[in-house]
Amino acid sequence: MKTLLFLFLTLSITYAQTKTPVYRFTAADNRFLDSLEHDTFRYFWETANPDNGLIPDRAPTPSFSSIAAVGFGLTSYLVGVERGYITRTQAADRTLKTLRFFANAPQSEKATGVSGYKGFFYHFLDMKTGERFKQVELSTIDTALLLGGILSAQTYFDKNTPVEIEIRKLADQIYGRVDWTWFQHRRPFVSMGWHPEKGFISADWKGYNEGMLLYILALGSPTHAVGPDTWSAWTTSYEWAAPRWATFQSQAHVNFDPLFGHQYSHIWVDFRGIQDSYMKSKGIDYAENSRRATYANRGYCLSNPAKWQDYGPTIWGLTACDGPKDTTVANRHFFSYRARGAASQQVIDDGTIAPTAAGGSLAFAPEICLPALKTMKASYGSKLYGKYGFRDAFNPTYHYPSAFANGSTKNGWFDIDYLGIDQGPILLMVENARTNFVWNLMKRNPHIRRGLQRAGFTGGWLK
Repeated sequence: MKTLLFLFLTLSITYAQTKTPVYRFTAADNRFLDSLEHDTFRYFWETANPDNGLIPDRAPTPSFSSIAAVGFGLTSYLVGVERGYITRTQAADRTLKTLRFFANAPQSEKATGVSGYKGFFYHFLDMKTGERFKQVELSTIDTALLLGGILSAQTYFDKNTPVEIEIRKLADQIYGRVDWTWFQHRRPFVSMGWHPEKGFISADWKGYNEGMLLYILALGSPTHAVGPDTWSAWTTSYEWAAPRWATFQSQAHVNFDPLFGHQYSHIWVDFRGIQDSYMKSKGIDYAENSRRATYANRGYCLSNPAKWQDYGPTIWGLTACDGPKDTTVANRHFFSYRARGAASQQVIDDGTIAPTAAGGSLAFAPEICLPALKTMKASYGSKLYGKYGFRDAFNPTYHYPSAFANGSTKNGWFDIDYLGIDQGPILLMVENARTNFVWNLMKRNPHIRRGLQRAGFTGGWLK
C-alpha cells in the first residue's frame, strides 16, 4: 500500500511539473492585450483577397500569398468572432470562400497553372490567380499549417446552416485528399518538399522542430495515414539529428534554436498534461519544453555575448524574421530574412529582435513575455508598432547610413512590413494564454485527437 501511495505521489508531482504556471492578467494587462489582438487580427481580415481568401505573405510591401498565413488567418477569424470584431456570418462567409478556393484549385504534376499536387499546396501562391508562385516547392509543413486553420474552422462552424455544413464538408474533402504516404520518399519520414522540375528535396522532417503538427495530421488522416512507426522514428531522431535534449542557459530541454519551432504546433494543440513516450522518459511535456526554450532564448539575450544594442530583460527574442540586409559592416554580420535563434547546437544572432518570439510564447511564459511586449511597444512606439500591431522585426544596432537597408534610421533598423506567419502566433497564442480558446476548440476535432492517439500520447485531456 505504501509503495502504491509513493508511486501515486511521484506521478502527481511529475504531472504537476508539466503544467504551465498560472498567471493572472491585470486590468492593465488586458487593456494592452485587447489592443494587440484587435490590431493584429486586422492584418488577416483587411489584407486578404476577399474573392479567394488568400492572405499575403507580408504587407504593406506587395507580395504573393503564403498558404501558412492563410491557415493562421482562418483561425484568427474565429478569434474575431469570439472577441466581437466581426460577426459569425462574416467569418463563415470569408471561410467558405477560402475553402471553396482550396477545394477547387487545380492540382496536377504540372509545373505551372496549378496550385498543388496530391492534396498538398505550393508554399506561395499568386494572390489573384491562386497559382504556384515562380518555382517554389510543394510544401508539407506549410500545407500542415494551412490544415490547422481549416480544421479549426471545421470544428467551430458546427451549426446546421447551408454555409456551415459546406464548410465542414469542404474541410474533410481538403484534408482527406492529402496523400501523406506519397511524401514518404525515405520512409518512415516525410519529405520537406517536392518540385515538379526535380522531384523530392533532400531534407526530411526529423529532429525536433515545428514538424510535430505535420506528423500529427499525417497520423490522423482518415484516408492516407502514415504508419504508427513514424512518430517513434521522429522522436528517436531527436537524439541523432542536430536538435537534441541538452541544457542551454540552465534549461534542460529538446533544443531547437529559433523559437517558432517551439510555437507553431502548439497554436492548435494543447500539449499541457499529455505525453508521448519520449516526454514521459524526460518527466515533462512539450508545453514545458517550450516554456524552457523561451527562458533559454531570453537567457541568451540577457548574456548578450556579442554586445548587441538594447538587449536586456524586457527586450529580447530570436526567431525566424526579417532583417536589415545581407551585409557585413564594421566587422559585424547582418542578414535579411532568415531563422535566428540560440540553442546548444548553434547560435544565429545579428542583433535583430522579432516581437513574435515573445508574443508566440506568451501562453508558455507570460511572466517574461508580456513585459517584453509592453516594453518594446513603449520604447520604440510607431517605429515598431503600427496599424496591424507589431512590425516584424527591428535591429537597434544597425544604424549604418553607408549600408542602406529598407527601414533604416539613425536609431537603428525597423521593418516596414508585417508578416502573416509571425502575426498569427502573436494573435493566437495571446488568445490561448487568456482563454484557452483555440486549444479547447481543437480538443474537439476528431482528426487531431486521432493523430495524437496514434502517436502514443496519453493522459490529460486525451483520457
